[in-house]
Amino acid sequence: MRIGFSLPQFGALAHRPEDVARFARQAEELGAASLWVGDRLLDPVDPTVGYAGADTIPPEFRTALDPFATLATAAAVTERVQLGTNVINAPWYPPAVLARSLTTIDAMSGGRLLVGLGTGWSPEEYEAVNVPMAERGRRLEEILDALAAWWTTNPVEYRGEHWTVPASYVDLKPATRPHPPVYLGGWAPTALSRVARRADGWLPIAVPPVPFDPQAAVIGPMATIREAAEREGRDPAALDAILRVNPSFEATVEDITTALARAEAEAGVEHAFVDLIYLAKDVDHALELAQRILDRANGD
Repeated sequence: MRIGFSLPQFGALAHRPEDVARFARQAEELGAASLWVGDRLLDPVDPTVGYAGADTIPPEFRTALDPFATLATAAAVTERVQLGTNVINAPWYPPAVLARSLTTIDAMSGGRLLVGLGTGWSPEEYEAVNVPMAERGRRLEEILDALAAWWTTNPVEYRGEHWTVPASYVDLKPATRPHPPVYLGGWAPTALSRVARRADGWLPIAVPPVPFDPQAAVIGPMATIREAAEREGRDPAALDAILRVNPSFEATVEDITTALARAEAEAGVEHAFVDLIYLAKDVDHALELAQRILDRANGD
């Protein structure tokens, strides 16, 4: 299994932004396969919707570095690792702005970008970007069309219900041909259907120390996605899953590596990353945890 890690983007890890480059460089030296960012904008005082089914939002989200700048920093100091977004809340961004940012990072990294997109869950964040949350699914569909046009045509033109890109010359294209792989998150039937129709793969999640259930977490949803993809005339075998392991404060390295091992052996997951937001006290601790996870996963 290829194992990656989240970049120091949120919470205590983000209080020293100058350490992003050091973490990226040293994580690559340790053997990490990929480095990842997420997308949080703010932590409302009185949230309408809490995080992951709770009534509140973790205080770690009160400090959030910009995902594009963070990933570009990692791109500049690494040579091998893939660089992923899990996830960018795509409906927050005009597609031309999103396409420019993603294309820049892919070009800077020599084609190492993995694009993970989602729709988010916070009404207050949608309010802050002045985008109607009720339109998020339709806007994501249009963004996927606009990104494809931006990446594969020149002049570029897109006209939809919510977004427009007037006919324009865009000479900068991704280093990855025809475009970077696009993965989508979400568990709802509409989200899984969108993966089957539009994406290169899906972004499931594991939350140690909650015991990992390969059937519920990966196997069942991927079967649904692949069946739908086949009905759409797509090759179901071409779709894969990249697992985000998001351990809570109580999780141990053994909990994490057990989930990784089961995901590989029982669900066929070949690529996963560990989000260190809740476990690591600082960047040095994050690097120590990454080393321990890689060593244990590799049987060292």
